[in-house]
Amino acid sequence: MSTNLHPTFDRMLPREAKERLLGQRGLVVWLYGLSGSGKSTLAHLLERQLHEQGRFTVVLDGDNVRTGLNNNLGFSDDDRRENIRRVAEVARLFAQAGVVTIASFITPKNALRDLAREIVGDADLLEVYVKASFETCAARDVKGLYAKAEAGGVKQFTGRDSAFEEPDRADLVIDTEAESESESLAKLLAAVNARIVAG
Repeated sequence: MSTNLHPTFDRMLPREAKERLLGQRGLVVWLYGLSGSGKSTLAHLLERQLHEQGRFTVVLDGDNVRTGLNNNLGFSDDDRRENIRRVAEVARLFAQAGVVTIASFITPKNALRDLAREIVGDADLLEVYVKASFETCAARDVKGLYAKAEAGGVKQFTGRDSAFEEPDRADLVIDTEAESESESLAKLLAAVNARIVAG
């Protein structure tokens, strides 16, 4: 780290004051799974439900972040790692400010999930695996990416050219093949509400 940096964390308003103002605990809800598994759909539905409950939220979505903050990153292993590292650092800052932060990223490897957990911290992370098979996601093909990948138009496509690892651990598994959208949302909302009630 540069010797020219002088962090001022000790002079900042404490997290507790911000959480008291918002009437909630900060939390990072990290949704991961294959493209088309339902991550973004659940993220936006969750945000709307929490908003209706009077909660302050922000959504960090993979595609959105890659058009701005991470627009200089590709899909190599190193770039994927840097993508997750940056997002986790941003999510941590939001959580420390009392915001319920919903992150929706493929996060294909256990090492990447461990990195996010290490940065955000166990106390502030709800790790949610949005589960659906490659075949189901390909059949849904919401963004047309599976067809494009099949035609050779997408390199290092997760689940096809680049591996997606089943999680070593997850705080919650949502199986979008076995559950309806409303069932998945209810399950997710219950898990989030259990963690964000201010003490």
